[in-house]
Amino acid sequence: MKKLMHLAVFAAAAVLLSSPVVAQPDVAQMDQNLPPPAGPQGAVPMSGSQPASATTMRDTLGAPGMTGRQMADKAFLRAAAQGGIAEVRLGMLAVQKGGPGVKDLGQKVVDDHTEINKDMETIADSLGVMLPKKMSNDGKAEYEKLNGLSGKDFDAEYITYTAKAHRQDLHDFYMEASVAGDAALASEVAKAMMVMHQHLVMVTKLAADEGVVLPPRPPRPAAAAPANR
Repeated sequence: MKKLMHLAVFAAAAVLLSSPVVAQPDVAQMDQNLPPPAGPQGAVPMSGSQPASATTMRDTLGAPGMTGRQMADKAFLRAAAQGGIAEVRLGMLAVQKGGPGVKDLGQKVVDDHTEINKDMETIADSLGVMLPKKMSNDGKAEYEKLNGLSGKDFDAEYITYTAKAHRQDLHDFYMEASVAGDAALASEVAKAMMVMHQHLVMVTKLAADEGVVLPPRPPRPAAAAPANR
């Protein structure tokens, strides 16, 4: 099972790192204005979240005897759920208010992230993780921003946001897939990465068609030196 998990992770990473589409983002690259990458345990930062309830604190801290890896997997699932909810809500808004190309992109995002959310919820249930049901404060702020725009301004903002969010998601999912303590979770993460890569191809092409300049990506970080044996 571990061998299959590793193959799925390496396959997803290979597609992301070797794609011939020039404008596609690299998994190892992130926009500088995005939240910091996952920590040493692979946990995803959850900026803008609501004040922690007793249940949230219990999920974050973990049950007695829970390993650091299990706690990090739980934190990842909670953050991924909030991000997935935001993708669906914002995609629905794009279908309502966007131009033809943005409507198509928004519908694709809604369909795919609804499926990803269901798959992640199944994994969360199997691991005893209670997922949030609402967007983070950051997601709500973006929704309100988009809801106040129209026409080309709306399209440009949605295209830009979707590109930035998917770059960050790919980084966070890649980090989780490489260290996930549960084989089923790692498999679903790798599958979701492939879908989000397709979304980035779409949004990059749409940005070019609509004349939207996407934020630059930082340069690829230097490869780490091999550990001494």
